[in-house]
Amino acid sequence: MQNSGSRAQGDTQPAPEQQADPQTGAEALLRSLRRNGVTYLFSNSGTDFPPIIEAMARLDPESQPVPLLVPHETAGVAMAHGYYLMTGAPQAVMVHVNVGLANSVMGMINAASDDIPVLMMSGRTPITETGREGCRATPIQYGQEMYDQSSLVRDVAKFTYEMRYPEQGDSLVTRALTLAASVPAGPVYLSLPREPLGEVIPPTVPPAPAQVRAEPAAPDPAAIARLAEWISAARAPLILTQRGDTGGRSAAALARLADRHAIAVAEPFSIRNVMATDHPMFQGHDPKPAIAGADLIIVLDSGVPWIEATHSPAPGVRVAHIGPDPLFRRMPVRGYRNDLAIVADPAAALDALDAALGQPGPHTVARRASLSARSADRRTAARAQAQDGATSPMTAEWLSHCLSDIMDDRAVIFGELGVVPGAMRLKGPNRMFNNPHSGGLGWGLPAALGAQLADRDRLVIACIGDGSYMFANPVACHQIAEALRLPVLTIIKNNGMWNAVRRSVVNAYPGGAAARMNTMPLTSLEPAPDYLMVAAASRAHTERVTDGADLPAALDRALRVIREERRQAVLDVAISVSDRH
Repeated sequence: MQNSGSRAQGDTQPAPEQQADPQTGAEALLRSLRRNGVTYLFSNSGTDFPPIIEAMARLDPESQPVPLLVPHETAGVAMAHGYYLMTGAPQAVMVHVNVGLANSVMGMINAASDDIPVLMMSGRTPITETGREGCRATPIQYGQEMYDQSSLVRDVAKFTYEMRYPEQGDSLVTRALTLAASVPAGPVYLSLPREPLGEVIPPTVPPAPAQVRAEPAAPDPAAIARLAEWISAARAPLILTQRGDTGGRSAAALARLADRHAIAVAEPFSIRNVMATDHPMFQGHDPKPAIAGADLIIVLDSGVPWIEATHSPAPGVRVAHIGPDPLFRRMPVRGYRNDLAIVADPAAALDALDAALGQPGPHTVARRASLSARSADRRTAARAQAQDGATSPMTAEWLSHCLSDIMDDRAVIFGELGVVPGAMRLKGPNRMFNNPHSGGLGWGLPAALGAQLADRDRLVIACIGDGSYMFANPVACHQIAEALRLPVLTIIKNNGMWNAVRRSVVNAYPGGAAARMNTMPLTSLEPAPDYLMVAAASRAHTERVTDGADLPAALDRALRVIREERRQAVLDVAISVSDRH
């Protein structure tokens, strides 16, 4: 599963040949990945991989990424996604020709939605039938050829290209990763035919020059000055945010600005949490009450700050957008009001705003007191609501409350239709990651595995709905967790249905025939499989929890297994059906 680069004692096999320079396209590609900062290569191999596998065996392990065999493509892309969220380092995934790429498309869609720099690579069936290294040798190499394999992902990739010559192994990887990491970041794709991977690089070809990602944009001083004037004149300014950078720079800048100038902050439809939930300026996750009283709204790197049909600001409220791509050009339809758009790194823009605002005015004193009181009241009400849900079956609020109780200062949670953000107490930024708005389900569990791989000593929790658990290819995910010794805590929020589908029908037709039915069409997951047997097949600690009063003790037992035995743990938790989430 993992090539650690070490050899067992007494191994008499000769060491892999060490080479000063790459000799084949595959060797150049692997070396370039490592030189460009890729630590692991998440891989689902196929019959197009012989040049890659031979290169792995020939090269010094230190000069190439550690290859990880991931037995399903969507799990591999999501692991790369989760690894990036922990490290901020671009990742690489390699899959098998068009069929492997097809399985990877959903992960690419999620990565594009969340601006995740992932280099997706797939083999491409050999182009030639005879006469060249790597030419066709099996029937499937005829059946798997496409006229335009890159078209499978071109709509969501920043860059696509097909390798044509062996010497491009270095330069194409360098360019692809440089583009992936340049803001706004996103996935890129390389198609890799067998011929150039296996061919020898001509000795006259010089090495590819180094490249660096583009620097993030600095905010325009005139635009910042204009926005500072609007903030100073506003009675109730509001900042809406959905995600921050992996290093927490924008979160720190936002906390300083909001605290110093008494500016309300809300995180509707949060993807990566930004504010600590006990920050006195933090007003929760519901856009409706946050927007209701605002007379200036600053949308900070948020693709979906509110839903136009239900939360739209009142006429006359100014709206400013800030981010590396404040207009989100990859979204064909996005008609939010826009009085000012500032292209800038969010942290730099917030710091510039803080400086432009100068000393806080006297009007901020009363606003700070009001916002602090509202924040405290919200937390008190959320705690009471959660504690009322320790029933049988329990509420999702109680589950979320209990999960945040076991999270220390470094723990992270990946939620996929599993957690209620407003019921959690998060101690800082980048503690909670929710599935991207692209909605490609099956993301949460393998993303948590990627995060655990990035930091084996951190508590990593995946809290996912029962439908999302099935989408996650759990057999593959639990096998990965055991093989790589990744002690993730998985919580299956089990309500026996696709409740998100049921809620959407109830909201669309509140008095309709479907809403009145005991079992709505196309929503039930009954009869449910025994999910714990799936996890037990990979020797996970498993437990079923049906009463909310029993959940804290069950979580303690799971944590003991994770910490003392370094083994994955899975809880199947019975949850009551809710019309809110």
